[in-house]
Amino acid sequence: MAARAVISGTGSYAPGDPIGNAELKALAGIEFDAERMEARIGIRARHIARLRGLDESTVDFAEKASLQALAAAGVSADEVGLFIVATDTPEYVSPASGILLQGRLQKGESEALAIDISSSCASFVTALDLAARKVASDPGLGKALVVGVYNMPAHLRPGDAFGYSIFADGAGAVLLSRQEGPGASGYVEGAFRADGTQWDFVGVYTGGTRKPVTRELLDAGTYGLELLKKLPGDRNLKLWPPLVRRVLEKAGWKQDSIAHFIFTQINRSVIEEVMGVLGEPMSKTTTVMDRYGYTGSACVPMALDEAVRSGRVKRGDAIVLVASGAGLSVGANLLVY
Repeated sequence: MAARAVISGTGSYAPGDPIGNAELKALAGIEFDAERMEARIGIRARHIARLRGLDESTVDFAEKASLQALAAAGVSADEVGLFIVATDTPEYVSPASGILLQGRLQKGESEALAIDISSSCASFVTALDLAARKVASDPGLGKALVVGVYNMPAHLRPGDAFGYSIFADGAGAVLLSRQEGPGASGYVEGAFRADGTQWDFVGVYTGGTRKPVTRELLDAGTYGLELLKKLPGDRNLKLWPPLVRRVLEKAGWKQDSIAHFIFTQINRSVIEEVMGVLGEPMSKTTTVMDRYGYTGSACVPMALDEAVRSGRVKRGDAIVLVASGAGLSVGANLLVY
């Protein structure tokens, strides 16, 4: 019987005390429609390290979520042979955040493979697919740590009401273990879509090789998170249901076998619409944007951790994870917890 990658532990982390919408206006010096934010988007609070005066960033978040996942699995960091940090807000351009995470957790040199995967806000589902396939196919690799982490507030310019009201800090981690022999749990299948012709909607365009940071760009305010074009409001409604059906089709599974669905946590009303299109009740999904805001690549593993710890997802449950990222990148995972 073929080996498989099983999630043996989950964890999550968000820095500092939560910041409600009223307090956010005062701390960030911005104005936005908090009633609409809460009613339609679903965001009531978030965690932002810099607004709390915390000296924490991407790898700090990743480390703390990872320690939770390791503890939940009862696994020592020294047993991990693959570290992947899934993010588009890395600690540095170089070296990779995955390398820094390995150093934090293993305290020195080891035989581990440590990398970053950046696919915008679809980074975690992309990394999970690759890590699960690596674990299942490599007999010498027993355990892998995959961390979705987000620190987009570090890229927000002063006075960015849109950015501060939506984006937040956080991390979610899963520990994958290789298992052989009989058993129901394990990673099943993934499905993805990409369209790089849509690169110029929203992103952090300054700091790479095309637009290195210069005094002129800083003075002009053309740095950090930039919204170049308005994103279509129905984008995820059009993308997610077909992707759910595609990952099930690839695996030869029926939708009624799925116990739980988790989507990118950017808009609760869109998730409600998508579940309606799929003909599924909201009781079969988990949303966490009310407490954590939008945490990009971290939001899907954070919601998964919440679902596991609350008992909404139990051992043997089949689940589908779906995430969207700018650029365009979209992905789905099918697995049995």
